[in-house]
Amino acid sequence: MEGLESDTIGGYNSMLEKQKKEPGEAIVTTVLFDDKYELLHDRINLRGISPITDKEYFARGTTALLDAVGKTINKIANAQKHTSEDERTEHVMFVIITDGMENASREFGYEKVREMIERQKSQYGWEFIFLGANIDAVATAERFGINSDRAANYNADSEGTMLNYEVISETVSCMRESRPIAADWKCRIEEDFKKRRMKR
Repeated sequence: MEGLESDTIGGYNSMLEKQKKEPGEAIVTTVLFDDKYELLHDRINLRGISPITDKEYFARGTTALLDAVGKTINKIANAQKHTSEDERTEHVMFVIITDGMENASREFGYEKVREMIERQKSQYGWEFIFLGANIDAVATAERFGINSDRAANYNADSEGTMLNYEVISETVSCMRESRPIAADWKCRIEEDFKKRRMKR
């Protein structure tokens, strides 16, 4: 998210603070990716996570999107598999946010990631959400095996970035209350994208 580092940090921290005020447990894994894969939070209780700063979050360049998704699915799936059933995470929501297209992955291809996503969705009920800027997010998500109703294009600017985190926080709240994700969960992002794209 080059040029939007402070907005991304602010949006992410704001989402964490909202979620900390809600009842119930939430376990967070946060992965940062460009040409490198950085595991920032590894299944940490939400209440134990400190706000991130520009020391943790900064943009470097390329986008190894498939590698980041593939590695993280493997990590969470493995953790779930080796956790006793009564301690296992009840709902898994996997949110992917990128402001560029895949251009640097070495370990995973589209077909492999698609198989992994479809397996986690069908066998374990994981939810996958894909938000993309500067790409066709819906078409990209579908290549991954993420349905169009779980993908949205967003404006890669301060307003669009903050809106992403507001909407994701609302969607996380639904899952934490064991409610299905609302059919119109992404309406605000899509309206903002269309409205401001037309003005350009």
